[in-house]
Amino acid sequence: MRALIAFDKFKNSLSAPEACALASDALAATAAGFAADLCPLTDGGEGFAAILTQAAGGQQQAATVAGPTGEPVTAHFGLVRFNDIPAPARAMLALPPLADDAVIGIVEMAQASGLALVPPPARDPWRTSTTGTGQLIRAAIAAGAQAVLLGVGGSATHDLGLGALAELGFAFYDAEGRVLPSPIPAHWPALARIAGAAHPENLPIRIACDVTNPLLGPRGAVAIYAAQKGLQPADHSRLEAESARMAAWLCRHCGQPEDLGAQPGAGAAGGIAFGLMCAAGARLVPGYALVAAWLDLETHLAAADVVITGEGRFDESSFSGKGPGTLALRALALGRPVHVFAGQIAPVMPRAGLHLHGITPATVPLEEALRTAGFHLTSALRKTFAVSRAPS
Repeated sequence: MRALIAFDKFKNSLSAPEACALASDALAATAAGFAADLCPLTDGGEGFAAILTQAAGGQQQAATVAGPTGEPVTAHFGLVRFNDIPAPARAMLALPPLADDAVIGIVEMAQASGLALVPPPARDPWRTSTTGTGQLIRAAIAAGAQAVLLGVGGSATHDLGLGALAELGFAFYDAEGRVLPSPIPAHWPALARIAGAAHPENLPIRIACDVTNPLLGPRGAVAIYAAQKGLQPADHSRLEAESARMAAWLCRHCGQPEDLGAQPGAGAAGGIAFGLMCAAGARLVPGYALVAAWLDLETHLAAADVVITGEGRFDESSFSGKGPGTLALRALALGRPVHVFAGQIAPVMPRAGLHLHGITPATVPLEEALRTAGFHLTSALRKTFAVSRAPS
């Protein structure tokens, strides 16, 4: 019996590789005859750079960069040879012609500008910056990257990527001609002039993103994501208005149409997708599809008798582009039974062959649940697969 074990992260608790390793150990302890095939998933957030770099046989490097609120953090990026990326994933990147030994930088926004780096009481999208993400891109270029793949999940920011652009060649001035200390939203009212252009010129940047939200409006970055980054309800309309003004200004400076922000995905990660598309010619690529091609999930699925997946929370929205849900649908279409383990399970539409397991007892407080997720995941797996040697 071969089990494909493909977990995404349990946010603020377990990384995807950690969850996969725990699941493998738990299955081995059941003596149910499983051969485990581990394939950690990523949605562009935590783990993106490490998982893709390892899968392509690349190397990781460390850099000290500015965190979301300016404090130094140690972040990692990946370097992989273009020809070591599976051909289907290379095709999806649609990069300009590159030599087989060209180096691709894998950058994870969560490493430098992630929400997990900011304690909940300090979260404030008016004052967080993507400066560190820009520095991480520059570090990858300095290490030899000739193109960059950026994962943008889990951000703490809503600066339209201006902090990153300031590291890539742009400058932002006040009315007295002084460079703004940081182009965070709190400083936007003082902005009087934008100068500069992206450097190096024509660097191919691809953004792995399954978010379809535009920059502005009822489905935009402020409306959907800013509250979790610390925005107070009373500030919603002000940040929306400032974002619209700044987006129009950046479009004019870069010679881009002002409706660029309406493109699906422009609102990803506090608008960094918009900023890099507008000012650096970045292109979006579908995140899950790219990861699936990069990890050759179809081959893993074809060899599997059962699929075991999960993440911190699983609900009906998980089937709309998220890794575990999309994997589950594909496995079910191939006739493979699927077991989903998650910290929280919300009601979903019944599907033949789909088995849902909430790992956290209802009486366990959230803080304790996050701390003990590994124990509860292991317990749930052992209980589920010790019942029968042939999961249904």
